[in-house]
Amino acid sequence: MISSVSDIIPRKFRKRTIGVIFTILLRALLNFAGLALLIPILALILDSGNITPQSCLGRIYNSLGFESYDSFTIAVCLGITLFTIAKCLAGLWLYRIERDYIHSLYKYLSERLFVKYHNRGMSFIKGSNSAILARNVNVVCLAFVTGVLKPLASMASELLLLLLLFSAVAVYSPPTALFIVVIFLPTVWLYYRLVRNRLNRYGTEENDAQRRKARTVAETFRGYADIEIGNAFPQMMRRFEDAMRSVIRVRAKNAMVAMLPQIFTEVGLVAGMSALVIVNLRLGSDDLRLLFGILAVAAIRLMPSVRNIMYGWASIRYNLYTTDVLREADIKDDDICYDTSDDRFRFARTIEVRDVSFRFDDAAEDTLHDLSLSIGKGERVGIRGESGVGKTTLFNLLLGFYSPTRGTISIDGEPLTDDNRRKWQNSIGYVSQNVFITDSTIAANIALADDPENIDRQRLEQVLIAADLKHFVDTLPHGVDTSIGEAGNRLSGGQRQRIGIARALYKDCDVLFFDEATSSLDNRTEANINEAIRRLSEHNKQLTIVVIAHRESSLEYCDRIITLTDKKQRSI
Repeated sequence: MISSVSDIIPRKFRKRTIGVIFTILLRALLNFAGLALLIPILALILDSGNITPQSCLGRIYNSLGFESYDSFTIAVCLGITLFTIAKCLAGLWLYRIERDYIHSLYKYLSERLFVKYHNRGMSFIKGSNSAILARNVNVVCLAFVTGVLKPLASMASELLLLLLLFSAVAVYSPPTALFIVVIFLPTVWLYYRLVRNRLNRYGTEENDAQRRKARTVAETFRGYADIEIGNAFPQMMRRFEDAMRSVIRVRAKNAMVAMLPQIFTEVGLVAGMSALVIVNLRLGSDDLRLLFGILAVAAIRLMPSVRNIMYGWASIRYNLYTTDVLREADIKDDDICYDTSDDRFRFARTIEVRDVSFRFDDAAEDTLHDLSLSIGKGERVGIRGESGVGKTTLFNLLLGFYSPTRGTISIDGEPLTDDNRRKWQNSIGYVSQNVFITDSTIAANIALADDPENIDRQRLEQVLIAADLKHFVDTLPHGVDTSIGEAGNRLSGGQRQRIGIARALYKDCDVLFFDEATSSLDNRTEANINEAIRRLSEHNKQLTIVVIAHRESSLEYCDRIITLTDKKQRSI
């Protein structure tokens, strides 16, 4: 288990980890000192005869010049109280160091996992469930640091304190140490035997159930219209309830297990101290009364330590599934590597596709095979073909989302690679059939890459006019600063497409790609969008437009049409 956890800790956190271990050691020593100082108070209460010239208390009494037992007792209690206050404040400061370490590591792991998933590209994202990826980024990383690392640190501190306390008690009173072993060792062993295999299974079961629940909720809201018309919500609700029942069942089992440490330690302590009382009744020894008092004081701190160790171990076992998720992602030493460059690939001549083939990892044959074509600067090119011939795949290759299995794609003679993909994507615009809309304002959706305070309002006004959105925006209560709801649910299909066009124009793209952008629109709206695109092209002769469409009407303004058939192409 320790090796699984250490494999996840990034190299840059190793030095901080050593520092945190030191704070854990220091906290344990402070707690031990605080408890050890209770022994003098106990000795004064139980037997003032402990203040002999040869005893530690006696030497302190004489060296400080006390003249009465009462004043010495008050001074000892006051000193121990002040030390305890200082110890608690120091403990809070040390705990803050540990807390900051835990939170920094959570931030690091969550950010790296988010970037890692992003950088795996479209094939990975399309092949994964977005609800599960989101849960891994938002929940699993937090569960790892709070449910594994934090209890591990707490266990280390409590184990060290327990060792120090036991050693001190063993030196001061071996019979008391023996009683502690008799009380707590069977308790811990029995608890371990009862729950060791259950907790890990409970954690895995809950994670699976939470994933099913999150997936069901996401799919229900994403497919609301189809689910509602198909009367499928009862079925989705049954899936949700089944996952929820699993979560509740596992949580209930875990809650019962979480109660066991307190029950076990309390029963063990009461049984041990009861046995000591019975022995004392039989023997009537003053030594046994002192032994009882020492055991009582030790138990004040020992019992919570034992209980916390058991709680921590249970939490680690319950959340151990997180180590599998994070180890699989392999993010421990990744930097946040994503290209934030604004550099552009200024398209000047031609886009060349030469003998390009592409096959998905799990496919038996190529989606595209030996495809060659060229697109000139300022051309309006249409791409059509039956479903399944690879039109969208070709677009994803041209957009840089996929890399060819064979062949090359070049821009002005320079091959498109991972190294210059960001520059190329900074130079192009993309309008899909389902334009991506964030839950924010029209302005923020058009200037998608800009912070709200950095939006170029003058340029925003220009693209609203060019995309034929100005009249619509002027009717809104807050103009371009009007919120349009999640996924643009307050917009019509044509308005969403125009926002997509305005977004591409705002970034001053050299090439504008349309992927079935009007296929879901009615004939009148499609004609209006196509007319807007035609006007854009006539206004800017240098703008290259590439369109995928099924309808001939959507390609009427194109200079040339490329028809894909049987994974090959011909131009007309």
